[in-house]
Amino acid sequence: MLFFNRSPRKNVIDDEIDRQKLPVHIAIIMDGNGRWAQKRGLPRSAGHREGSAVLRRIVKFSYEIGIKYLTVYAFSTENWTRPKNEVDALMNLLLEYLRNAENEIGGRNIRIKAMGNIDGLSPELRDEIKRVEEFTGNNDGLTLIIALNYGGRDEIVNAVRKIALEVQKRSLRVENITEQTISNHLYTSGIPDPDLVIRPSGERRLSNFLLWQASYAEFWYSDVLWPDFTERHLLEAIKDYQKRNRRYGGI
Repeated sequence: MLFFNRSPRKNVIDDEIDRQKLPVHIAIIMDGNGRWAQKRGLPRSAGHREGSAVLRRIVKFSYEIGIKYLTVYAFSTENWTRPKNEVDALMNLLLEYLRNAENEIGGRNIRIKAMGNIDGLSPELRDEIKRVEEFTGNNDGLTLIIALNYGGRDEIVNAVRKIALEVQKRSLRVENITEQTISNHLYTSGIPDPDLVIRPSGERRLSNFLLWQASYAEFWYSDVLWPDFTERHLLEAIKDYQKRNRRYGGI
């Protein structure tokens, strides 16, 4: 029987997953915070705060088991349409996380990066992003990528514009544009595509997340809401991933 209310011990982890076949890059759509709060008669902001605490635990656990890249969908380009008080609460949580990055990392070899339309964020948040990226820039253990003001379509449009400008300046020939050219102009340039995309909360869609990068990712869904997501759920996702045969269109 699986107990989802506590972190698995190291020997249990080694019995359940093959550390030699870990996904290099895991991406998570952190969904269900609002519904979690509403079920308890709490404001949606309470669900986001609880979800933030879960993220802290999952980041630390991912580092401990040897995951190299973890991308989390924190705030989408569409989230601006939510009520102002909810948007403000989300931004304050993000700011709080970044300001406490030193304590959150706790000496771990973790690098923190933000991706998305950072220019669309407040100057205060942009300053903290820059500070944290510089502070953790030399770490090469786990890279935590926080998708902020991010949308997959917006990312591709932005990449196309950059490529078009290079063609216009004659520094790039149209016939030399390849898939790699596009990848090099995405926010995730230099980062391997995700091997595993996890979405809790019962929804089964990408919601404009990593549209280009997730073309050959494996997907793992769960009905559990993000604030109830545990290290054990992550282990279950990895175990399921390790059972799959990734053919990339081949036989």
